[in-house]
Amino acid sequence: MTSVPGVAGDARTVVLARPTRTASQLVRPEALRQAFRRHAAGVTVVTLAGPAGPVGFTATSVASLSAQPPLLSFSLATTSSSAPAMLEAETLVVHLLSSGQEELARRFSTRGVDRFAPPVRWETLPTGEPLLSDVAVWLRARIEHRIATGESYLVIAEVLESRVDRADEPLVYHDGHYGTVTDAPAPEGPAQDPEA
Repeated sequence: MTSVPGVAGDARTVVLARPTRTASQLVRPEALRQAFRRHAAGVTVVTLAGPAGPVGFTATSVASLSAQPPLLSFSLATTSSSAPAMLEAETLVVHLLSSGQEELARRFSTRGVDRFAPPVRWETLPTGEPLLSDVAVWLRARIEHRIATGESYLVIAEVLESRVDRADEPLVYHDGHYGTVTDAPAPEGPAQDPEA
């Protein structure tokens, strides 16, 4: 890992400079939120070991970034109560939630509650991260970069370990509601992966 000249703090934290634009050149925050409410996103819970115990939060911004090396990314608001722990952590676990785990998603997005208290079931991995029980898919990753941009941190992490226990239907978030997906009719010809 290399340090970034002129950046205070952790060498892995990058602050991006942007050209100044006038308010009339920018999309209003409300308009951006309205547009992205129409974008269905997979629901995850990210957990990590914090200085005072386990820390976790719901995230719908998790994405596969690269297969070689295996990288994932997500964003976290700078005002999040989980941000200080994320800035200090070296590793984390991303849990891909399944249909029927809406209450788990709500619990980890609620401020001011003990997110790991019963009925949440979890254990500590031998490597120190909290792992939620009953989650079909999880990925353990080492944080490589934290990029402060806008009101968020863009976090890039290298996947060290992944596990798929079962092929559940995914939990998705769309237009302010949780749901799942159904299979579309099969197209004629071979299926193709979407290009990013």
